[in-house]
Amino acid sequence: MMPERMLPENPLEFIRRCITQRRIHWTYHVNMRLKGRFIPREAIVESIANFEIIEEYPEDKYLPSYLVYSQYRDIIFHIVIAIDMQGNNVRIVTAYRPSPENWKEDSKTRR
Repeated sequence: MMPERMLPENPLEFIRRCITQRRIHWTYHVNMRLKGRFIPREAIVESIANFEIIEEYPEDKYLPSYLVYSQYRDIIFHIVIAIDMQGNNVRIVTAYRPSPENWKEDSKTRR
């Protein structure tokens, strides 16, 4: 039997707090993808004021996760962030630049 999933009352606040406190786990996947996608880690860490949750996945496979829109300088990107409330940390699962084929001009709405 799986333990009950804990969801934060304010997921964006939880994410920002964890990142500010450097309570971040960078997954193998994101580490392999960031360089090829030209998204530096500091873009994720330093753009938390611009974070906007655009999709929620409370039933994601391992932990509840969120698709977050952000912008750092001239880079617009999405981050999938899983939250571990019991461990008081976030996991950066992946990050990518939204494709115009899949996202409307605002880069926040799926086509």
